[in-house]
Amino acid sequence: MSLWILVTLAAAAMQTVRFMLQKQLKGAGLSTGGATFARFIFAAPLAALVASLALAVSGEAFPPLTARFWTFALVGGVGQIVATLATVALFSLRNFAVGIAFTKTETVQVAAFSALILGEAVSLWGWSAIGVGFAGVLLLSRASEGGLRFDPKATALGLLAGGFFGISAIGYRGATLELMPLGFFLRAVLTLACVTASQTVMMAVWLKLRQPGEAGRVVRTWRKTALVGLTGMLGSLGWFTAFSLQNAALVRAVGQVEIVFTLVASALVFRERLHLREAAGIALVVTSLLMIVLALG
Repeated sequence: MSLWILVTLAAAAMQTVRFMLQKQLKGAGLSTGGATFARFIFAAPLAALVASLALAVSGEAFPPLTARFWTFALVGGVGQIVATLATVALFSLRNFAVGIAFTKTETVQVAAFSALILGEAVSLWGWSAIGVGFAGVLLLSRASEGGLRFDPKATALGLLAGGFFGISAIGYRGATLELMPLGFFLRAVLTLACVTASQTVMMAVWLKLRQPGEAGRVVRTWRKTALVGLTGMLGSLGWFTAFSLQNAALVRAVGQVEIVFTLVASALVFRERLHLREAAGIALVVTSLLMIVLALG
């Protein structure tokens, strides 16, 4: 199995843990913005440390960071902030596993963005796999009550999160490509350090203006929020590494396996019950993953 697939699976597992922790933070009294800020404030120094160590071990000089690199990095960073805010807000509307499933609409969107912005088209087989996964997501997005009726607010938040996660994926893939010919891991960790630092600053300013005192509450609850930063940094490092190795659309398509991990978390941690329709949707998502692994693994 290709390295990028293994790294993506690890990133999806770690991201599931991070969202679990963020959901608990939301329930513990932090606002949506505060729970999102916790994702970045503790991740930034960790990412900077890992990047410094990677440069020292490799013997490479710090590369020039061009305007094109920063454009990709900042667009990706803002996209991730908006997507994370929407995802955390979604937790209060649907159960944990189905809430995460909404964000997986990004796979179709990121495939289109990848072709338009980076010129990295997806093959017919890749589109087929993405389509199967998207069908699974549509099943998962049905409202819990009312048969075939969609939950409008949850659907809107899910589409918003998916779209901005897609934009962030393209931004991060583009940023890592701008650091070539450095090795894939060094490109990934340097991009991550730059992105998390800028995200921390942006979120701190936003909270200062919109929710005074919330940043302080995040810091005061560091015993809980620091774990969000650690898992967030490790998960992002996995995603960035995968983006440095493979088309962002395929990385995100494989990343849909996260829904399987969230199913386990939903049942075991949050004691949330899933319906047969949702199980069918999850089966389609897993089928999509297997199609990509068999074709490219």
